[in-house]
Amino acid sequence: MNNKLILVTGAAGYVGSHCLVELLNNNYDVVVIDNCSNSIQLSGENLPESLIRVQSITGRQLVKFYKEDINNVTKLEEIFTKHRFVAVMHFAALKAVGESCKIPLDYYRNNVSGTIILLEVMRKFGVKKFIFSSSATVYGHPDYLPIDENHQTGNGCTNPYGRTKYFIEEILKDLCASEKGWCVASLRYFNPVGAHESGEIGEDPQGIPNNLMPYISQVAVRRQPFLRVFGNDFKTADGTGVRDYIHIMDLAAGHSITLENVLKKEWTGWNVYNFGAGTGYSVLDVITAFEESTGVNIPYKMCNRRAGDVDELWADIGKAQNKLNWKPKWTLRDMCAHSWKWQSKYPMGYRTLLNIQQQQDNTNEGNLNGNIKTINDIDDNFIQFTSQQQRKEHFLDIPMMDNKMTNGISLKTKIFKGKRFALEVNNNEEDIIV
Repeated sequence: MNNKLILVTGAAGYVGSHCLVELLNNNYDVVVIDNCSNSIQLSGENLPESLIRVQSITGRQLVKFYKEDINNVTKLEEIFTKHRFVAVMHFAALKAVGESCKIPLDYYRNNVSGTIILLEVMRKFGVKKFIFSSSATVYGHPDYLPIDENHQTGNGCTNPYGRTKYFIEEILKDLCASEKGWCVASLRYFNPVGAHESGEIGEDPQGIPNNLMPYISQVAVRRQPFLRVFGNDFKTADGTGVRDYIHIMDLAAGHSITLENVLKKEWTGWNVYNFGAGTGYSVLDVITAFEESTGVNIPYKMCNRRAGDVDELWADIGKAQNKLNWKPKWTLRDMCAHSWKWQSKYPMGYRTLLNIQQQQDNTNEGNLNGNIKTINDIDDNFIQFTSQQQRKEHFLDIPMMDNKMTNGISLKTKIFKGKRFALEVNNNEEDIIV
């Protein structure tokens, strides 16, 4: 039996992919399950782009990748039959707070039911070491600050997403109380931000970001015209909301350290840890830190505060520091600098490196010399192109040229390595492939 074979669900996502780097760097062997519902996969590739880059960063390969859903019990049992896991690290979940209010049943089915199915399969195959990706949303409105792990949970949850995390935690506590042999660690994240220091993987939300740091980063590369700051009437030093931000690689290190402890025989039952920086920063603090660490100006507009937003929220991380010997090492400026490194390299996130899907027939567009490689309809009319050979390259600093097509389409293009690539397409047609 491989004593270091770990199953990781949802590893193609933001937190999962960064934690995967830590696991591989610490010589764990990893099997991944991900349904790829929120990840980019280039044509001709067997892995989502984030996992390809994880392997490149670490110089190690996954044992196996399964494009499957955790709600598919038959497939899960097949996977557990093929591999003898010593532990499971569970990230797979829907995670947008606003969306959860619109489609709550989807969130309960995917997050809660999916976790129950996974736990049932684990029990059937005798795998009882489990690390759960939880959230500070289980605390709801804080009764006191900083929030420690003894703070009440559940009563103040303000959205279905937070309630799914709370319900799963209650299920896990009941499971540990009723059956011997289980060792569960629930890790309550505050606000993970930043990117791997290489800038090769990072947070890649689709559409307008729900979280502050990717929103700022998209403004910095001009994907968004300005940042909306929701509220300047909070009871804080500068009037904007205060939150606890943790560098994603500090969080990843916390997972690896937790796993090391979960695998120890003396660890049993239910365990819970906060993971944050232990410090609160206001929205304006983060904007200032980003501008100072990158030299990029971030325009913003003050908007009305959102219903339910609390004034301040930050973690007491003493338990993780004392019992896991973990502590955050990256500063807020590091978080900003690494976010910018990722976003400036890949302005459209993983979509920047979407493989060429269509090629224009030049004979129809004689006013443009050279081949134009394009695909259509990517995120607010931005269309990014590159070949797999150019995976490590980017061309932010190459000047863009405006081109008028004979069919009325306006293109912004760049010449790169002797070929012309479209960066932005403006047209009145929804389905035109240029």
